[in-house]
Amino acid sequence: MAKITKNDDKKKKNCSFCADNVATLDYKDTSKLKRFLSESGKILPRRVTGTCAKHQRMLATAVKRAREASLIPYVFEN
Repeated sequence: MAKITKNDDKKKKNCSFCADNVATLDYKDTSKLKRFLSESGKILPRRVTGTCAKHQRMLATAVKRAREASLIPYVFEN
């Protein structure tokens, strides 16, 4: 019988930006950026969203620029 490891039941998430051939992220597209924020307003990590390292860095920069321009809040009120 084959040995079952922890990694067998995990599914690799694909980067949605790579699938769409996105070269740059626009900080003014708040609806797309809000998908990658938690309920409290924090940027979700790569292991949750499935983005690659390159696009995660671009995403973080775009979110920070949108926050600075007051397009999205720093903290979401409940």
